[in-house]
Amino acid sequence: MKPRLLLLPALVALVTSGCGQKDSSASAPATAAASGQTIEITAGDTMKYNITSITAKPGEDLKVILTNNGTQPAEVMAHNWVLLQAGSDVAAFDAAAIGAKDTKYIPPALTGEIIAHIDMLGPRKSDEVDFKAPMTPGDYPFLCTFPAHYQVGMKGILTVK
Repeated sequence: MKPRLLLLPALVALVTSGCGQKDSSASAPATAAASGQTIEITAGDTMKYNITSITAKPGEDLKVILTNNGTQPAEVMAHNWVLLQAGSDVAAFDAAAIGAKDTKYIPPALTGEIIAHIDMLGPRKSDEVDFKAPMTPGDYPFLCTFPAHYQVGMKGILTVK
């Protein structure tokens, strides 16, 4: 029996030797993402984004993280982040969004104008979206489509140059 007991610690060491080690293939995407830009946007009960201007290079990898740091219930104060194509009629998009409660205030007929978006978030919730900046230089508007938020200033511009 003693020889088996001596083998047991060696077997345990062999089986667990890979535990806790990172897979080197998993680190490659993290390096690629690190070459881009992470933009952390907060929004709260004041119906304002903390960031209203973003600058990126054509084709740059972007990650936008939106955090709703408000306290009001989602039914009255949810926030999203919607990036539109350059030249989009933002006011018209917002007007159509008001009637799109069933689709989280994203108007189905205008989804072709959306480059990237983050769904509606209730209080103390966060979400993110990864995408590439458009290749064409220009100004790309973003907004919150929850009713009345765009009208009070919850909007901004991604400038690609």
